[in-house]
Amino acid sequence: MTPQNTCIPRDVQLQAAMFRLGKMEDEIQSGYEILRKYQKTITIFGSARTDPNSAYYHAAKETAERLAKLGYAIVSGGGHGIMGAANEGANKAVQEGARAAGGESIAFNIRLPHEQEVNKYATEVFEFQHFAPRKIVMTMFANAYIYFPGGFGTLDELAEILTLIQTEKANRAPVILFDTAFWSDLDAFFRNHMLAEGAIVEKDLDIYTITDSVDEIIELVQANKTYC
Repeated sequence: MTPQNTCIPRDVQLQAAMFRLGKMEDEIQSGYEILRKYQKTITIFGSARTDPNSAYYHAAKETAERLAKLGYAIVSGGGHGIMGAANEGANKAVQEGARAAGGESIAFNIRLPHEQEVNKYATEVFEFQHFAPRKIVMTMFANAYIYFPGGFGTLDELAEILTLIQTEKANRAPVILFDTAFWSDLDAFFRNHMLAEGAIVEKDLDIYTITDSVDEIIELVQANKTYC
């Protein structure tokens, strides 16, 4: 026999959605309570699958360590790969005294059925059950957004912040993409298709910067003097 499809009544779906919404509000509040302790934060994004021996991993680790020593609390998604590199670098800086200047290693993890355990380098951790509030908190108050190579999740997070800044729903802050070779095709797509079709305007391309230099990342971050 072919199993029949069953539809959940719409009022039941609404009740479930409202229940989840309440839980999401609680998660946003919990994330806020962590971030409000720090004047300056940097959010670092990238693949959870990046090998610890890769150049990307080492660049993310160096970036986080140097920024933490400058008094920035480093925020990651809490997993491994680039997220682990960010927390590892920040953790090293904290162990060397960066906490006194405001440095910290924060992980906003997401609870998933089969993966994403929190890396061991985070000094402050909150675990989300829902993606939406996690994304809100990870982009809350950030003084810069740094994107290392990643997959669909990283691309989703990049599109989110580009849209928020473009539409003035988020404070203008540096959006930095590391590794020209990785991001150049996406940049070309923006220019040769989106811009050419009038879907975006020229100034939208100024929202982000592509670089191959950790030194330039540090300079771009320090040039932003707006602390919200």
